[in-house]
Amino acid sequence: MFKIAVAGTGYVGLVAGVCFAEMGHQVTCVDIDDSKVDLMKSGVSPIYEDGLEELMKKNYAEGRIDYTTDYEDAYKDADAIFLGVGTPEKPDGSANLSYIATVARQIAESVEKDCLVVVKSTVPVGTNDKVEQFIQDFLVNDVNVEVASNPEFLAQGSAVRDTLYAERIILGTETQWAENILKGIYEPFNLPVVSVNRRSAEMIKYASNDFLALKISYMNDIANLCELVGADVQDVAKGMSYDERIGSKFLNAGIGFGGSCFPKDTQALDYLAKQNGYDLKTVKAAIDVNKNQKTVLYKKASNRLITFSGLKVAVLGLTFKPGTDDLRESPSLDNIPLLLDQGADIYAYDPVGADNFAKLYPEGPNRQGTITYVNNVEDALKEANVCFVFTEWGEVKALTPKQYKNLMRTPLVYDGRNVYDIKEMKEARVEYHSIGREQGKVEVTREPVYELQNS
Repeated sequence: MFKIAVAGTGYVGLVAGVCFAEMGHQVTCVDIDDSKVDLMKSGVSPIYEDGLEELMKKNYAEGRIDYTTDYEDAYKDADAIFLGVGTPEKPDGSANLSYIATVARQIAESVEKDCLVVVKSTVPVGTNDKVEQFIQDFLVNDVNVEVASNPEFLAQGSAVRDTLYAERIILGTETQWAENILKGIYEPFNLPVVSVNRRSAEMIKYASNDFLALKISYMNDIANLCELVGADVQDVAKGMSYDERIGSKFLNAGIGFGGSCFPKDTQALDYLAKQNGYDLKTVKAAIDVNKNQKTVLYKKASNRLITFSGLKVAVLGLTFKPGTDDLRESPSLDNIPLLLDQGADIYAYDPVGADNFAKLYPEGPNRQGTITYVNNVEDALKEANVCFVFTEWGEVKALTPKQYKNLMRTPLVYDGRNVYDIKEMKEARVEYHSIGREQGKVEVTREPVYELQNS
């Protein structure tokens, strides 16, 4: 078994470290925040991720994982140091590598034995070469330090499962020594391994993520056309899915992709292409389609209503997908400011993301409107004039058309995730708008007072 240090305790670093410990390695996770370290030692995860806390508690109790802010002690005698720090997007679309550089220098000044530095963070092609040279420039002791690329392919909400049961492990190395160490680390996982050079490994990450983003944007483009010609995008996707060349995944139309990977990675690859004098037209198109898709429902609703001012607007879902509290690039971040600027009174529900969203938009008067965070979907819908579905949480999917009809003042629903059956919504007399599906015309009226009293 190997002695491993992991720099960074976000989605990439913490999940990797815990899974390495689960496979029997001795792991130390490094973070700069003392309170965060104390939290993790108590068995509490700083991120919302299914199954993570259970493995944290188990492996900490069994002595295979620890957490510290003392990077010098963690790095000095590690066999391998994995970098899982953030590489946020700059305004021009390039990746901010300052966190990578900080850790690289700390490693150079701390290691006391031969060591493999492994970059798991998503970085532009050629970054691993620079990291290795940067470490050599600041190396204090006479030891051999090499750098390898080992990109992650986890999805938020299923990150632990995606790591323990990955479809493949990508190893990007320049020497047999580095490849052997990485193969040894991953041997207990018993997963397919693809060994390439460092630059190919870096490109595999971007090419894979951007291809999936392309599929999503393509289906959203098709969905918008389906609405114009009277086709149903879900039927179209089903017909496409039987073609093995296409597959069934990432064919769901909606209000665009979000999260920490696809938006950032498409921008980064587009930037890389431009820096090398190449116009990556397909990726650029995916970026443009996604940008426009996020507010397509708001535009539909704006055309339907005179104004949002003074209306109760139910918002179901704030995170970019279910199973995570991550708001990055979530459609709610594009739509809620527009609604608030129109004077809407928003009642927002999300089972885990509300606290994070409230940091950006505090409860109460906000811009020209107000926002209230509620603990259940019923409170959001009660007497609402219009509802937007942004995240397909289980609690949202469990709602019935009759609940929308009975709870809302005006049953007017804009569904960005195509959660509900159009026929059932029509039968319940709910005016229902989704993405890329035939819209049956439903006349929505407020029930007469005497009927409500008799019901």
